[in-house]
Amino acid sequence: MNGKNEQVLQKMLSEIAIASSLMDGIDLDSFLADEMRKRAVCMTVINIGELVKNLDNDFRAKNAHVPWKAIAGFRDVAAHKYQTLRMEDVYATVSDDFPALKEMLEKIIT
Repeated sequence: MNGKNEQVLQKMLSEIAIASSLMDGIDLDSFLADEMRKRAVCMTVINIGELVKNLDNDFRAKNAHVPWKAIAGFRDVAAHKYQTLRMEDVYATVSDDFPALKEMLEKIIT
């Protein structure tokens, strides 16, 4: 793996850690009621999706088990179609999908 791809993955892991800390101990109702938290978590989703777009195409193809396209697509919705973004989906993504994504990225790095 080249240094650029590894750097991008490390930054993605950092963003996942930030989102996880923002969501620590927060249930769905609390999340939905907290505008600043929603915006902060959405920014981490956007950052992660943007980082995916900086990975080499060959690298993404070699690691096709990671849903790169879905991650980038969710970023596009969060960034460009915010009015249709369901905060319940953001909550579920960070709560349910980020732990698995973290594990996949860590396996690639090691």
